[in-house]
Amino acid sequence: MSPGNVRQCAPKTRVPRVLRAAQDLGHFKIRPGPGRVNHGYDCYSVIVARRYLISGRVQGVGFRYFTEATARREGIIGWVRNTPDGRVEVAAEGDAEALERFERSLRHGPRGARVERVDVDDTIPAGREAGFTIK
Repeated sequence: MSPGNVRQCAPKTRVPRVLRAAQDLGHFKIRPGPGRVNHGYDCYSVIVARRYLISGRVQGVGFRYFTEATARREGIIGWVRNTPDGRVEVAAEGDAEALERFERSLRHGPRGARVERVDVDDTIPAGREAGFTIK
């Protein structure tokens, strides 16, 4: 299993050393999960960032508002905007599992949208603390 796809639970002394070595590569960040303690083990969420470009009938159908609501529900931070060429661009950062659910929602879209293509690029997490905005 790659560290970018797993929620790790391990003794406090092991987790930071193991995950921080992978974090130094710059492809994700780790964040302690608040209140997630399981029998002396702390759980850490692997934070990943992705950029999405969604093509199809995605402007004028509430896609940005749908994306914002989905991101807030999943605890994703970032932004969404329309592009001049008719696509929607999304920058998202959060727990790896939450981003998978978020991406599934983007691929479906709101009622009235027709998603034809979703291009996904992994990016380096910016470390923003909170919030998802419509630009």
